[in-house]
Amino acid sequence: MTAPLFDAAVIGAGPAGLATAVSLATAGCSTVLAGPAHSPDPARPDTRTTALLRASVQLLRNTGVWSLCEDEAAPLDTIRLIDDTGRLLKSPEITFNAHELGNGPFGYNIANTALVAALYERARELPNLSLVATSGAVSVEPGDAAVAVQLAEGNTLTARLVAGADGRKSICRAAARIGKRDWRYPQMALAFNFSHSDPHENCSSEFHRRAGPFTTVPLPGGRSSLVWVETHAEAERLMTLDDGALIEVMEQRLHGLLGTVTEVGPRAAFPLSGMIAGRFAANRIALVGEAAHVIPPIGAQGLNLGFRDAAALADHAGKAIEEGSDPGGDAVMRGYDLARRADVGTRTIAVDLLNRSLISGFLPLHAARGIGLHVLAAAGPLRRFFMREGLSPQIGLPRLMQPVDPGAAVS
Repeated sequence: MTAPLFDAAVIGAGPAGLATAVSLATAGCSTVLAGPAHSPDPARPDTRTTALLRASVQLLRNTGVWSLCEDEAAPLDTIRLIDDTGRLLKSPEITFNAHELGNGPFGYNIANTALVAALYERARELPNLSLVATSGAVSVEPGDAAVAVQLAEGNTLTARLVAGADGRKSICRAAARIGKRDWRYPQMALAFNFSHSDPHENCSSEFHRRAGPFTTVPLPGGRSSLVWVETHAEAERLMTLDDGALIEVMEQRLHGLLGTVTEVGPRAAFPLSGMIAGRFAANRIALVGEAAHVIPPIGAQGLNLGFRDAAALADHAGKAIEEGSDPGGDAVMRGYDLARRADVGTRTIAVDLLNRSLISGFLPLHAARGIGLHVLAAAGPLRRFFMREGLSPQIGLPRLMQPVDPGAAVS
């Protein structure tokens, strides 16, 4: 029996891979998603949350996912940047309010478990999307007309386009013969959720500290998520503390924000690193998510970049299907690569510079950061431009990230 030839195969079933598969299927591609079966392990809960910015929420709306998880998300109406470095060159506190841009909040914060569950539920509903449970792909072989993907269980998938969403050690990237540049930071991030006595008022607060950012993001009810960046030694120490001792340190860092911390959830810690692929598509293989780029958890850019990958690839592959051409052909490869270069490159540089400006002892770098934040605080038009393109980008926005009704608000 001949294996079916799909328009697209997505390798990897994390949030970026799921979003890519759902987007490609919505755009008209016959699609197969290969990845581990959805079976959350209560003994190893995912403690992470994702601040989905407006364009990402719109993607979920347009693909039928948002209605399945919106009740578990908290809106982001305000974002505050607070200098807590203790340095002489102190930057001003800056508050970004979504009402300055109109059309609702900047986005929503949601637990990754709820987001992944909703993406899976929608994936199961789409008639032109097949799900194949696998422990992983063992080989990816591009050909002139299609790519053959052999899975660990012995079966082979064949598709004209492969979306590699298989993470930092991507075999899809290697098969496409795409190089990468990677680097490490002398930092680790702790991620967990906590409960508090005072309302968060839908405000995310990012304390800029010498070790790195300490960022609270609202969740539904009297809860918030925390991404806490520290040196390796301090992060490892914090992971050993009991809840009471950890809460005591947290309240010092929070300076009274959110009142009393009443409970902390399970913790996870991971080292900070960065990576960017030399290209984003070649040889019928397009890279999405962490197969294409890895940046520190600063400024809510990571998964939002992955969602823009998904929407951009669906744009190019879907257009090829509409025109009766090859969704994995050279035109799609070139178009997708070009579409993602500026977005990924500029945001990678911006996040890297912000992080290094905090941990560096180089005084001129501190001065440059302070001057830049002073200008943002004082100049309304510049601040609004930063909010639009930094938090709610519009330039080059893929179709699946645009409101169906141009006048509709994301709410």
